[in-house]
Amino acid sequence: MAAYYLYPVLTTILFWLFILSIAIQLWYALFFFTRLFSAQHTTPSGEYAQHPVSIVICAKNEAANLKRNLPAILAQRYTNEAGKPMYEVIVVNDASEDDTEEVLYYLEQEYSQLWHVTIAQDEERIFQGKKFALGRGVSAASWPWLLLTDADCEPTSEEWLRRMVAPLEHGKEIVAGYGGYRQYPGLLNAFIRWETIHTFLQYSTYIFAGKPYMAVGRNLACTKEVFTRAQQSEVWNKLPSGDDDLLMRCCATRHNTAVVWHRDAFTVSEPKRSWRSWLMQKQRHVSTGKYYRDDIQLLLGIYAGAHAFSWLLFFTLLFCSSWKLVLFLQAMRCAVYWTIWQSTAYRLQDRILLSWMPLCDLGWMIYNFALSPYIVWKNKRQWK
Repeated sequence: MAAYYLYPVLTTILFWLFILSIAIQLWYALFFFTRLFSAQHTTPSGEYAQHPVSIVICAKNEAANLKRNLPAILAQRYTNEAGKPMYEVIVVNDASEDDTEEVLYYLEQEYSQLWHVTIAQDEERIFQGKKFALGRGVSAASWPWLLLTDADCEPTSEEWLRRMVAPLEHGKEIVAGYGGYRQYPGLLNAFIRWETIHTFLQYSTYIFAGKPYMAVGRNLACTKEVFTRAQQSEVWNKLPSGDDDLLMRCCATRHNTAVVWHRDAFTVSEPKRSWRSWLMQKQRHVSTGKYYRDDIQLLLGIYAGAHAFSWLLFFTLLFCSSWKLVLFLQAMRCAVYWTIWQSTAYRLQDRILLSWMPLCDLGWMIYNFALSPYIVWKNKRQWK
């Protein structure tokens, strides 16, 4: 008899938890995500460059990527009135064992604004992983404005540099950009691209809301002073990677941080081709989450929890007497989110199909369950 009365009580509790999860999801969509669609692009101040920039790239066994992508980086339209390039490109060869040194040598004969720094295999390191190479590159930089990217990244236009540093011209100290991935057939590629879009939607709209917490090192501009300040923080050397997020953690404020999402300012990279290699990459990425500010961790945790509960309770409550209302509420939530995601993909020049949205939506719940332990566990000490 007790079980007979317990069942409707339990169903009622689960139903109201479902309502709460949907409400939280809709609040996030309206309070954060819609900010992207009203955000204005920062316009470069003039036709000619006034401030020189140092582009810093860390490379470890990246000969093929450097040969493919460096010419596009070295072809940026960022010159003074005399037509002289107002930027340098510094590549840090981090103890590579392939032909990276030779590729850089030959490219330096063609491009006067390119030069490199080599780190020996047995060189003593004061920072873990990529941070040591990045620190060497920034120390060698000639100019106070930095643009950071990776060897496997290609700018989408010759205006990439000009667009990314435009907010620095207007007094900002950190600029978060978008780094997308090339499109290939298959579920893995679709999910990688969707997750990248979703992540950008999160961190960009948090910046617009005055709560900066992350950026991507594939496309990030900052001042040299800000980078040096981040290096001196006690959390900087906690992980071998996460330099982008930790820089935001140490130095980003609601007033000194901007987002650039103009189509000419993107970078594009080769995505992972296997689930195993992609999961290993994401383990490194999510391990930085434990160093976010407490309020950011809470907000992100509530969002991810509401997302998971909305799906788990949806499937559970389909068998209750209120299943029609449950179906309607979830359909409403999906209509809002899938429209936002599709609109964001369109603005980011990604032709991800709406038909992938249900699988990506459900897949993100599995993704969070699978990777959440790595937010707590200590990451390995190498970056490649």
